[in-house]
Amino acid sequence: MTTISRPLAILVLAAATLASACKPSAQPKDLNVLLVTIDTLRPDRLSCYSPKYLQTPQIDGLAARGVVFERAFAHAPLTLPSHASILLGSTPLAHGADDNGMRVVPRGVPSLPRTLKAAGYATGAFVSAFPLDARFGLNEGFDVYDDKYPARAAAALDFPERPAEKTIAAATDWLAAQNGRWFLWVHLFDPHAPYAPPEPYASRFAADPYSGEVAYVDENLGRLFRAIDARGESGRTLVVLTADHGESLGEHGEMTHSYFAYNSTLSVPLVVSVPGLKAARVEDPVSHEDIFPTVCDLLGLPKPADVPGRSFRPLLEGRPRKAQPVYFEALEAYYHRGAAPLRGVISGSMKFMDSPIPELYDLTADFNESRNLAATTDLAPYRKILEKTMGIETALSGGRAARLTDRETAERLRSLGYASAPPAPAKKSFGIADDLKTLLPSEQKLVQAAQLARDGKPDESVRLLDDLIQSRPDLTRAYAQLAELQYSRGRKDAHLRALEQGTLANPGDFTLVSAYGVALIEYSDFGRGIDVLGRAVALFDLDPKVWGSLAEAYWKTGEFEKADEDFRKALSLAPGDAIINGNYGNFCVAWGLKTRKADFVKRSFPFFETALATDPSLASVHNGLGGAWKLVGDTAKAIASWEKAVALDPSYDLPVYNLGLALLETGDKARALDLFRKYLVLKGDAITPEEKRDVQSLIDQCRK
Repeated sequence: MTTISRPLAILVLAAATLASACKPSAQPKDLNVLLVTIDTLRPDRLSCYSPKYLQTPQIDGLAARGVVFERAFAHAPLTLPSHASILLGSTPLAHGADDNGMRVVPRGVPSLPRTLKAAGYATGAFVSAFPLDARFGLNEGFDVYDDKYPARAAAALDFPERPAEKTIAAATDWLAAQNGRWFLWVHLFDPHAPYAPPEPYASRFAADPYSGEVAYVDENLGRLFRAIDARGESGRTLVVLTADHGESLGEHGEMTHSYFAYNSTLSVPLVVSVPGLKAARVEDPVSHEDIFPTVCDLLGLPKPADVPGRSFRPLLEGRPRKAQPVYFEALEAYYHRGAAPLRGVISGSMKFMDSPIPELYDLTADFNESRNLAATTDLAPYRKILEKTMGIETALSGGRAARLTDRETAERLRSLGYASAPPAPAKKSFGIADDLKTLLPSEQKLVQAAQLARDGKPDESVRLLDDLIQSRPDLTRAYAQLAELQYSRGRKDAHLRALEQGTLANPGDFTLVSAYGVALIEYSDFGRGIDVLGRAVALFDLDPKVWGSLAEAYWKTGEFEKADEDFRKALSLAPGDAIINGNYGNFCVAWGLKTRKADFVKRSFPFFETALATDPSLASVHNGLGGAWKLVGDTAKAIASWEKAVALDPSYDLPVYNLGLALLETGDKARALDLFRKYLVLKGDAITPEEKRDVQSLIDQCRK
């Protein structure tokens, strides 16, 4: 188990004090802005805060010429809420994006990218994982919002993300094309669980893979910093580096984040480098909502009205800033587990957490929150501070986030370790039984079950999840986790049984109902799938995955007009979704074949192109595109597409067969023969006698 202690300065920074500060040397109008957010990063994993675990020379270099904040805090231990706070200069009370995947950040409100774009900056964002997908609204104000992570996970129970080196490569390509002032936001997701750094970090940090992920990120950030330096712009670029939240790593009984709001997840690194300002360390508390106003202040731009965050420029320059409370919350379990809400405030050195079992800590003496002072302290003053702080933030809300819940969102967030069902109706009152600390054993059992599965003990994991379901039939995440585990084991019946059981016990839970319907359709049980998804749509009708699955079911049952209608509905909700675009393209090809109308086939190309622009690794899309090219008479392009599909997924039988036919047609009998033989191997016992005879006939033709 690890702990966060008061940060320690490394020697290169120890000599830098608050007194060693001056005014910025570059004119504000000349400064570029680089914002780097590293997901799930604890301050103690950067050696400019503590040298205990690893060295991070690239970030240390930034710290050596910048200001290191020792008491920087997130307002929530979740990715979307934290990034909304950073970019909008407010807490979730004001912007409303208080949950991952369940909110769309409000449009038209003041934000850092909108403000800088209006000031003449080119604006680019490069994010690495689904919680910051453009569908959640943070793309407003960016000329380019690059969220091109893979559409599908590399393995069962895993999740899609883009590694740091690829995100930074895309960012530096964008940077190379800029001629004027620019604002670049780079989000790196690697330290998020599961911790699986690439080599050589996997071997070097075999006993601490989380630190290995941080070391990998640090190395790749060096490439970004060098790219800026090569442009001659290091001396006129304002750099802000922070994290959205930390990671518990077992502290207070929490393995990852989002459940509690202790400093293991709420304390974040914050390093700000301003050309002309000397290095310093600051102990005054600051928070995410202060970053947007500070950037405006340093650039000489007015802070937009009704933005509650406050500039910490005085602290950068060695001057005092009037202290104000920092609001925080942890609502994920409130929305998804029936737990009491957790809200709190940091006021001076004291941190108060309001819940059925309240907590109070003196952060000066006890930053790791090991001694709860609530039982021996009058909490009324702290409740008043919290109430006042919440009132100020709520009054300044310029727009509340819209709620968004869809099954793809739920599926991906569950794979990240978050619950993601629509919130249960809030209780009017909560007691000790609803406190997060009381409910922690159930949360720990879910984590334990996931670890058992990863350790190759699926039967033990299943037994633990079954026990959880028996004791807490309303714990929807247990059913979802059990279903995913059975799916990863190839157990179709057990997969469907877990989803059906969860749906029967929780008929109003959209996530489980929709997951069950989608699974039925994936297993070709179209009638029951349509029925169950009809119930899902009655609960919530803005899920693109549900509409896409319904479209597939109607397509496969011959109702092409209905399928077309539902595909259009799906794409109106998620126009850039690679899977839905690819499926719609395949549908257009099938419709063209059925009706013998070339126009339907030609209609498929834009959908295939959109899908591959988002994720070029989708073999099924390349296969469909090959079919479209063949039907419009371009055999060469068809062959090229099928070859890509085969290369991407050698176990995918359809492109193997299609490529064999095309090569046989063009006279390349030797390659065609190899492909038909491979097709027979891939099909195995699943091939019908009639199809086997047809393939054997093609093989005979190849031998002539």
